[in-house]
Amino acid sequence: MLKLEKRLEYKFNNIEYLKTALTHSSYANEVKGDVKCNERLEFLGDAVLSIIVSDYIFKNCPHLPEGDLTKLRASLVCEKSLCGYARSLNVGECLLLSRGEHHCGGYDRPSILADAFEAIIAAIYLDGGIENARKFVLRFVIPDIENPRPKTFKDYKTCLQEIIQQNPEEHLEYILVGEIGPDHNKHFVVEVHLNSNIIGKGGGRSKKEAEQQAAREALELMGY
Repeated sequence: MLKLEKRLEYKFNNIEYLKTALTHSSYANEVKGDVKCNERLEFLGDAVLSIIVSDYIFKNCPHLPEGDLTKLRASLVCEKSLCGYARSLNVGECLLLSRGEHHCGGYDRPSILADAFEAIIAAIYLDGGIENARKFVLRFVIPDIENPRPKTFKDYKTCLQEIIQQNPEEHLEYILVGEIGPDHNKHFVVEVHLNSNIIGKGGGRSKKEAEQQAAREALELMGY
């Protein structure tokens, strides 16, 4: 934990925030008792990350129109990028996982690492405020903006949103309809609805991946 603090370049006032950020739900379910997992922190961290990145690129990329800002933000906060940031910090070696999840390589699974990175952002935010969280996030984001790495990731959700928003009366919604398997080998199923109609369905080992696959199917059905 202390080694990770050094790599984070942030000293926690309350180390319990960091411990919770590194606790996967599989571990909390396995040990029972009063053990918190990082899912709530992940939720908060996702929002903090989005506002920090949005604020930075809005102020520092004045030449980009709204659509390009959306695509840039998506590339910076996607699972692939967050997983890379987490790996650069060796977060995987510090994760608290169930025996089954650890045995299946959960310590290096992209979705788990990306979620843990978001949870760490929330932990820093709760412990030290938005400026410390901003300093931490921008360590990773600024180099990616200034020296973008080749990315094979395609943000199907953003592509779909851009098409649908041409008609302001239309409403997109992603709905989790299935969650199968043990904690160390979850499979999520998501539907994307346009108003009340199902236009795509996808699955994956994380909710984010399932949403992307649902959006991809929707785009294919629409001829894109």
